[in-house]
Order: sequence, then structure tokens, then C-alpha cells
Amino acid sequence: MQIEAGAIVEGRVTRIMDFGAFVELPNGESGLVHISQIAHEFVKNVRDHLSEGEVIQVMVLGRDDKGRLDLSIKELTPAPVEPPRPKRLPRQAPEFENKLKSFLRGSGGFGGGGGKKPGGRGKGKGGRR
Repeated sequence: MQIEAGAIVEGRVTRIMDFGAFVELPNGESGLVHISQIAHEFVKNVRDHLSEGEVIQVMVLGRDDKGRLDLSIKELTPAPVEPPRPKRLPRQAPEFENKLKSFLRGSGGFGGGGGKKPGGRGKGKGGRR
């Protein structure tokens, strides 16, 4: 029996590799669940999600150029709802902006000092001695 793309089948994890897991299907064929098709979130280690001998449901995505089955677990699980983004803070009032600029000018800016260091050499007289 040939398994077609879109079919949902049960299979047994036969081998786990760094890049995914091999799953044996009921008809005797094996396919690969690539690490990117295991879960919606980032998967660092396949063994954190699957173990050898585990029976899982997979969706057949299709076949690669060599006729091997590409499988997915992720396609069978609902996508997580993104948490709401924080609202952008409104711009500060112009009076506050002006006070802040004035303060920073008076204190020498963010770097502290901002000007020439006492006793330092600048562009002017003397040059190298």
C-alpha cells in the first residue's frame, strides 16, 4: 500500500539522530521527521521530544527526490497563540525632552565629561616635543 501526501498515520520511532527521527510506518516503510517538523518551538535536542520505540502520529508531507517519506508531527499540533506584543509607549511631552537635553548638555552627556581632559594634549600648541 502506497502512502500519499497528507495521510495521517501511526508509526514507531526506530532511530533518533541529531537532525531528526526515523519512524517505521504500518506498511513497513520508514520516513524521517526532520528536527524542524517535531514541534512549533525551537527543538535543540530531538531526545527531549521523542524516544526510540515510542508510537506517534505523523502526517506524510510527501517524498523527497530519492522517494523517501518526509513526515511531520508539527503539522498535527495547533500552532501556539503568539503572546500579545507590549504596547508602544507614547512619546514624552516636549517639555520633558527639552529638560532632558538641557540636563545632558550641562552634565557633559552620557560619557561624563565629554570635553578635554585636564592636562591632556589637544590640537593646538606644542604638538610633539
